[in-house]
This record gives sequence, C-alpha cells and structure tokens, in this order.
Amino acid sequence: MLLVFFSLAGSGFCSLFNLQSIGANAAILLIIALGQTFVIVSGGIDLSTGYLLGLVSVVAASVMTVLAATLPAPICVMIGMSVGLLAGLVAGWINGTIIARLHVPPFIVTLGMQGVLRGIGFVLSGGMPVPIFIKNLGILGNGYLLYYSPITGMTFFRPSVMGGPQLRQTVALLPHPLTLALLLVLICNLVLSRTRFGLYTYAIGGSKEAASRAGIAVASHTTRIYVVSALMASIAGLLYAVRFTNGTANAGEALTLDSVAAVVIGGASLFGGEGTIVGTLIGTLTISVITNGLVIMGVNAFWQYVAVGTVIIMAVLADQTKSRLVK
Repeated sequence: MLLVFFSLAGSGFCSLFNLQSIGANAAILLIIALGQTFVIVSGGIDLSTGYLLGLVSVVAASVMTVLAATLPAPICVMIGMSVGLLAGLVAGWINGTIIARLHVPPFIVTLGMQGVLRGIGFVLSGGMPVPIFIKNLGILGNGYLLYYSPITGMTFFRPSVMGGPQLRQTVALLPHPLTLALLLVLICNLVLSRTRFGLYTYAIGGSKEAASRAGIAVASHTTRIYVVSALMASIAGLLYAVRFTNGTANAGEALTLDSVAAVVIGGASLFGGEGTIVGTLIGTLTISVITNGLVIMGVNAFWQYVAVGTVIIMAVLADQTKSRLVK
C-alpha cells in the first residue's frame, strides 16, 4: 500500500538505487529493533539503545585510531570492534542486573543508563565525531554482496575481468548492511520462535509469577534479555562506525523511539507476551518507507517525526482494541 502510494506520488521511488538506499538505511534501525523485540516481548523496554550505539561507535573508532599507527589494519579493526562490543555488553549486563535483581522498573533504569552512556560518549569523543583513518574500511559498510552482469550472471564479487561498457553494465544488488541485518533477522527469529530462550521470554512477558512457578529463573533470564538487546545495539554501532568511518556519540539519538515504534507497529504488545521478529522486520520497513517516501515527495523533514509518531499511536490503539475484544 505504502509502496504504491509513494511510487505514484514521487518519481524515482521504485528505482533500484532508492530501494537499495531504503534497505541500507533501514539496516541499523532493524538491528536495534531486533534486540528491542526480545525486551518488549518480555514485558520490558530499553531506552538506552540509541546512545549505546553511539558509545560503541566512539569506543571502536577511538581504539582503531590509536592502534592504526602501530598495527596492521585488520588487527586494528578486530581489536576496535571487540573493545566496542565488550563496552556495549557491560552496559546491557548492568541494565539487566539492576532491573532483575533490584526490581527497579525498566523505564527508569534504561532512561538513566541512556544519560550515562550519552555522557561517557561525549566525554570520550570531546563532543565531536571520531574519524577512523583506515584505508578501505568503508567498503565493509558500503559495499555489496551480490552483483549481476549480463556476461557472468550472478556473482558474489564485482566482475573485474571485463572492461569498458561490459564492466559498466554490472549491477550491484545487495548492500552489506542489509545482508548483515537479514542474517541477524534469521538468527533472532530462530532464537525467539524455536528455542527455549524464546519460550522463556514469552513466558516472562505473559506472567512473571507463572514463569517463576514453572521453574524459569526469571531474574537470570531477564538479565540475559537485556544483554541481547545491548548486543544488537552494539552490532548496530559497529556497523555505523564502518559505514561512515567515524564514531559519533549521538549517532543513534533518534533510533531508540524508532526501534520501539518498529516493534509495536510489527504487532508486539507493550504489555509483553506478544511479538515476532517478522513483525519487527515489517515495522522497520514501514518506518523506513514512510521516511524515504516523504523525502522523495519533498516534504519537510520535521514532518517525518509527526508521521512516525502518528503511526505509533495508531499501532498502540489497535493493540488496545484487540486486547479489549479478546477479553
């Protein structure tokens, strides 16, 4: 429906380049929303993901920059990503531990953690983007996995044996960010729908008391859920770093609300116990298509916030109506 509307309203919306842009730009939001799905299904919420993304990107960029003068580029990238990932996981573990062990509401804990991460990120970066001076690093975040050529057909690399017009006919198909996001969608869908971890997550979201009586270690599992959310946000932060070759403390400032919106639009209940990874994928694409379509139509960027907020309210109202009808 949205695709048809924006195709008619704005020229170039259905071009291959624009569809690739939608997919690549949606990838970071989708990865954060995957972790948010586990949290919301369990009956919680994580408001720290946006600034966790920013902190991880800053930490990774800072480590890579320091090591670039003395170590080979691949080692710098691996160490930088590892340190950034570790920082993100520690933040997620702190969130989960306070929520599960000290019984502080998730809204309060993650909102407070948001401020902590924001402050640390700005302190480390000095309030400025931290550039990464590693040659060809941007290829990881801006390259493509699949290419199509009328000569060689579908390949996993850009054909280079041809020259002139033949090489220019090669079409890049699948951006690296989208490839990573779709791979994580498959993994998270399997975990949430086919494993004991996912079953426990739904059980806790349905009723913590019932889950505890069924023998589920609610506190330990809740901590792990917030670590999963932090893991996804950290991966998104690393993707941001390699895509834009810098770390920025407020890079994910707008993504926290959008990640919650994507999960809710996808059919999850803010009261827990309901939600799917496929729904989150649909919700993320809905937000990305709306945002991109409004840009194509030349609508003022500030109206994008109005549009996304309206969709959130409509999704919550639909969830409330469905709950009343079931009861």
